[in-house]
Amino acid sequence: MIGALSRLVIPALVLVLLAGCGSDSASTTQTQNASTPGGCQQVQQPQPRNPGKQEKPKATLDASKQWSLTFHTNCGDFTVQLNQKTAPHASASMVALARAGYFDNTVFHRIVPGFVIQGGDPTASGQGGPGYTTIDKPPSGARYTHGVVAMAKTGAEPAGAAGSQFFVVTGPDAGLPPDYAVLGKVTKGLDVVDKIGRLGDQNEQPTEVVVIRGVDVSTQ
Repeated sequence: MIGALSRLVIPALVLVLLAGCGSDSASTTQTQNASTPGGCQQVQQPQPRNPGKQEKPKATLDASKQWSLTFHTNCGDFTVQLNQKTAPHASASMVALARAGYFDNTVFHRIVPGFVIQGGDPTASGQGGPGYTTIDKPPSGARYTHGVVAMAKTGAEPAGAAGSQFFVVTGPDAGLPPDYAVLGKVTKGLDVVDKIGRLGDQNEQPTEVVVIRGVDVSTQ
């Protein structure tokens, strides 16, 4: 839905033959080395979890440093450079959540080819969040173009509201109004984002399991 991106989401196999190693070991090795039709590492669907209410950061990040988040997925890694001018509060929140392991072993629960990929919800329901909201009202001229990362929200929430769910634009221009806090932009691994962006169906459901294994925080 182009006009109102919401957290309420319409949420050749490589065989490794090991002689004399036992069935359990062989099965584990097969899973670790198997590739999906979409070109990702084959993984199991992680169990949804509810981490409960998280602690909201009391301060923004050190503005003298450039902060980045690197997302490690079974389809590859991509790095997001945070924009503290457009989303200082969401940036501080995402860094805190990443450091707390909030995103570890979560999925991209919404994939809309040519539009966005959306994740950041440990419950995998499209309705989960950290139990608090930040506000970073986006500039009136904000555009959500290829590689831009922004924070998802419900239509009832004010412009710039954010929890933990985020989306990455995979099309040339999502055509969205300036309602979503602009977290930053993908500076490395955009090909990985595009690969993930192809793994959705007409109902905005993933056609393959795409797992965020963890998120690293870095500064320059």
